[in-house]
Amino acid sequence: MAVIGQQSLYQDLKKALSGTGIIVAAGDQGLVEAASRPVDITMAGIMGAAGLRPTLAAVKLGNRVALANKECLVAAGSLFMREVDKYDTELLPVDSEHSAIFQALDDSSKRNIDKIILTASGGPFRTFSLQQLQHVTPAQALKHPNWSMGRKISIDSATMMNKGLELIEALYLFPVAAEQLDIVIHPQSIIHSMVSYIDGSVIAQMGAPDMRTPIAYSLSWPERLKTPVEQLDLAKIASLSFESPDETRFSAIKLARQAMLQGGNTPTIMNAANEIAVESFLDGKLAFLEISSFCERVIEAVQAQMGDKSPLSVEEVLEIDHSTRIMAQSSIIM
Repeated sequence: MAVIGQQSLYQDLKKALSGTGIIVAAGDQGLVEAASRPVDITMAGIMGAAGLRPTLAAVKLGNRVALANKECLVAAGSLFMREVDKYDTELLPVDSEHSAIFQALDDSSKRNIDKIILTASGGPFRTFSLQQLQHVTPAQALKHPNWSMGRKISIDSATMMNKGLELIEALYLFPVAAEQLDIVIHPQSIIHSMVSYIDGSVIAQMGAPDMRTPIAYSLSWPERLKTPVEQLDLAKIASLSFESPDETRFSAIKLARQAMLQGGNTPTIMNAANEIAVESFLDGKLAFLEISSFCERVIEAVQAQMGDKSPLSVEEVLEIDHSTRIMAQSSIIM
């Protein structure tokens, strides 16, 4: 079965697959229907809030869901995890950082974790000054030093918003409090994340920066698949370095942490505002350093209208997302 999100492209897809016997559908309902079909594993990788309904449909099957969609947990974390528990779904993280944490946990981890440490490459502008960041172009921001990614996540990596979103994800995926989540800059992207235990042990998952490893792990767990990735050669790498993130230059981290601590609908609003901000930056309508401050202003504006209560249903999540996008778009036009 092949489904395309844009309803207007249904006929093109149908024509392209004519005679193959492949079922064709389009639009939001088509995605939900595809995700509801009985399968062993669902890889949930639709970007943005558009992935929420289909992924929840897959969760309700009660099988394994390999989660590569950040927004399910950022925009609807409590709601999403209630459904995972209700249907006894096996949820495995696909993001390299969360996969690393999952691999570094042991059976006693719930009572013995000191903290979880997410690593970040620092993106293409790790060494840029504030003055240099004022003149960053979309073309520069799309050139990540270590990873080959889509346009939206590449910009999120450049602003380090992706690391802020990953903090929120980790809060729902793992048995820790917000205060136990930390970030460290690791430019080589060899250590993908770490778990620090109360006895002083720190367990790190290492590997070449290649998404085929965490994808394969989520599909084969608890076994491992042989993958055609480059084997790690520590002698060749020679050294690994670490530094603290600079929240003055990369204020998105601070904004995301505040959203995580505030809870309610704040992460939902921030996520939607950030998607509009990234699109606007790529279109040349917003400066790089304005992305985080724009999101902050949109959060304030939306909550001034609808308050800050947590969404209790998928419909409420999507309504908050929709209202935020409208307000953010109008702010860009103004």
